[in-house]
Amino acid sequence: MTLSELYVMLLIGGTVLLASIAAARAAHRIGLPSLLLFLCVGLVAGEDGLGLRFDDAQLAQALGAAALALILVEGGLTTQWSDVRRLLAPAGVLATVGVAISVVVTAAGAHWLLGIDWRLALLIGAIVSSTDAAAVFSVLRALPLPRKVSVLVEAESGFNDAPTIILVLLFSTTAGLPGPLPVVGNLLFQLVVGGVLGVVIGRLGVAALRHIALPATGLYPLATVGFGVIAFAAAGALGASGIIAAYLSGLVLGNAKLPHRAATRSFSEGVGWLAQIGLFVMLGLLVDPTELPSAILPALVVGLVLLLVARPVSVLLCLLPFRVPWREQVFISWAGLRGAVPIVLTTFPVVAGVTGARDALNIVFVLVVLFTLLQGPTLPAVARWTGVTRPDTLRELQVESAPLDLLDADLLTVSVPPGSKLHGVTVAELRLPHPTVVSLVVRDGATLVPDRETVLRAGDELLLITAPQVREDAERRLRAVGRRGRLARWLGEPGAPESENLLPVHPGKRQNAQ
Repeated sequence: MTLSELYVMLLIGGTVLLASIAAARAAHRIGLPSLLLFLCVGLVAGEDGLGLRFDDAQLAQALGAAALALILVEGGLTTQWSDVRRLLAPAGVLATVGVAISVVVTAAGAHWLLGIDWRLALLIGAIVSSTDAAAVFSVLRALPLPRKVSVLVEAESGFNDAPTIILVLLFSTTAGLPGPLPVVGNLLFQLVVGGVLGVVIGRLGVAALRHIALPATGLYPLATVGFGVIAFAAAGALGASGIIAAYLSGLVLGNAKLPHRAATRSFSEGVGWLAQIGLFVMLGLLVDPTELPSAILPALVVGLVLLLVARPVSVLLCLLPFRVPWREQVFISWAGLRGAVPIVLTTFPVVAGVTGARDALNIVFVLVVLFTLLQGPTLPAVARWTGVTRPDTLRELQVESAPLDLLDADLLTVSVPPGSKLHGVTVAELRLPHPTVVSLVVRDGATLVPDRETVLRAGDELLLITAPQVREDAERRLRAVGRRGRLARWLGEPGAPESENLLPVHPGKRQNAQ
């Protein structure tokens, strides 16, 4: 690849990335899962659109597996173990027994209604049996759902990817239909070994990150995600489930008291979004739009069997022992949206050369698009109809860090070194320009919210918020007081912006005010 070709590739890649981010914002506003618009970006950029050609199923399989690993590491890092622990049993049953029931019922419908042979029917049933929590919660984020319902759907989706992938691999690589004993044995081996590796590597990561001081804050998120990727690769190399290993390692790391947890969560969410965008755009490129119309009828048949028969039966049978109210069962059944995993899984039989695999790819692609359009917008209505959401239900509090550009503000951090004239000055005596405020003081490892009479001390770390138009005045005043004390103005100290021995104060960077 020449340098000119690299520039073109980067230009195209950056444009597609920004278009996908804009699509995510649009999808959020209209209440649709982002995956639909990401897929559309891939279709538009493809051979029948802007002319980008991509038809390498083997490369798509490898990149898709890597993307799924990052998505599931992020899912584990952002999942609260305290919520999952009490719903582990029903979520585990849904993710294993529920998947098996869904596969058999969907395959039977595809075989008897469409005349598809049993091997391909079982493949399609296994491919579409995995749910996608990201698609569900992008629609239901604002709904006052009971915590146990939302956590159950999320936990199920985190666990059911591994059994689904195992079944697809079995049906793709076996010449005939495998017997039940080999299937169960393989499933147990992959889940147990993958789960143990995920937990062990996650704990090793916790021990390492707690006791090793890294030279930069930004390395902690990289190291955390790196342990999840190692768990995925190690399990895969041993023939176990890398997916469950990645998820569980992320769960262990995300629920440990590690340094810079907020930065790690933000970084992992960004990586997860990047992986989703790349994955869906790539899958949109992989599909040939001219082949999709013929897949509409089979996709509708398989999708209706899955939505109206297979999913409700699996939810009913799996949740019956746990006495889940029928209204919640109906909602959980309807909330089984399909997303990234089913489309990625269709690349496995294509690479393996299974007869009819390309048709299965088109059927699954159309099914995901059509039934996401059907289920996504109607989920709030189904939640209200079943009584799962009520006006008096306590909404989950959403706390998020706001970008300061949205607040039209600048964030400054200042340290008070030994010998600084800021020592002994009260907050009021700083006389900072309005609307600058000292919002937080870190002293001896403890934090305090200052008032006007708070006296600053050497060693304090100050967090200030100011408006962009008065930021320079605020910096100048801090420097002046740092040099000459509270009477700096009367002593002729203007607080020049630059000095040989003085570093300027920067947003988000710790500097000395002398």
